[in-house]
Amino acid sequence: MPRDELKQPLHQRRLSQRIWERRPRALTSSYALVIATFIAGGYWLVKQPMPFAGEPVVTLNIPPLEEIKTASVEPLPEQAQQTETIDEEPVGSKPVATIVEPVEQQNYQQDATIYVSAAQPLTKAPATGFVEASVAGPLPKINSNGKKPSEIYARPVPMGLIHSEAPKIIIILGGMGLNEKLSAKAAKELPGDITLAFAPYGDNLQAQVNRARASGHEVLLQLPLEPVGFPATNPGPKTLLADGPDDANLESLQWHLSRFTGYTGVVNYMGGRFLSSAPAIKPMLTELRKRGILFMEDGSLPLSATDGVAKSMNMQVRHANSVIDLDGNATSISAALNLLEEEAKTNGMAIGTGTGLETTIEAVSEWAKSAADRGIVIMPASAAFKGRLG
Repeated sequence: MPRDELKQPLHQRRLSQRIWERRPRALTSSYALVIATFIAGGYWLVKQPMPFAGEPVVTLNIPPLEEIKTASVEPLPEQAQQTETIDEEPVGSKPVATIVEPVEQQNYQQDATIYVSAAQPLTKAPATGFVEASVAGPLPKINSNGKKPSEIYARPVPMGLIHSEAPKIIIILGGMGLNEKLSAKAAKELPGDITLAFAPYGDNLQAQVNRARASGHEVLLQLPLEPVGFPATNPGPKTLLADGPDDANLESLQWHLSRFTGYTGVVNYMGGRFLSSAPAIKPMLTELRKRGILFMEDGSLPLSATDGVAKSMNMQVRHANSVIDLDGNATSISAALNLLEEEAKTNGMAIGTGTGLETTIEAVSEWAKSAADRGIVIMPASAAFKGRLG
């Protein structure tokens, strides 16, 4: 009998001995270690950033051309730029000389990226933390982390594509929401890179916006602004007025902003008189910037004070280059789209706006089918505010 057992009560052990006797066996410990490793590894993988998730990107590395050197140390004369090769013939026959024309080598870009645009659904609206309750309805707001609705609701575009040398075109079709059938047609038939602008006066607006965003379309809100000739020419109820009191215009602006959620910015509807008045523009832009919303002009106005006001506020605004369906027929729309392509090839980017009429939807849809074959990249409206473009 061990000596220690004579100094303690029968069948009793010290605490340390009892703990040692109940220690996990080696096999059990191994199982626990493997399971813990899998859990920790899975958690780490989930936390890794995936900026291009849902956007398939194929990157090709094309090696540079190499100069081919011959064994000759003397340069060939000009007449010897053609190469003679001797075809082997059976013994006793004369060799036949074959003239091989030199092959012109082409220059290739060493690195090429192919961006495959898919119609993936966008972030569901309203997104948590980006909505402020008001008497008028839900208003967009910047969340507690400083992220803007213009960012969370935007259609993702890789920065490599924005910074590429490819000519880029943004198409915005307005008037959505007024005719639910045409709005559904646009959402279904147009590629997701085409931006859809919804008027604030339609029925069932949120459902229509949700349908468009589920098809991958970025969405803008059309904001009615006072035109020249108002009220004979009237954009609709609660139009913002050039000489209107700031409080009244702010109330009207918030009413429009509350009609639905999920838009990245606003685009003017009319507004020839309003957008020529700097005092009227500044309160509007101040409210949009406060709420993290972009502002785009539709290209229909020859004169505008927007740029000067925005610059004084250190705020970005963008202008469309042209309206593509002023004449409203397929031939003129096609010609306008061709002019946009030339603009994009010259300046890197071009923006066109139009209305959601059936002729325009079909013409844009047909044009977009072969745009990539011509090297044209179609982008959503928010891309005009990002990277080098911004």
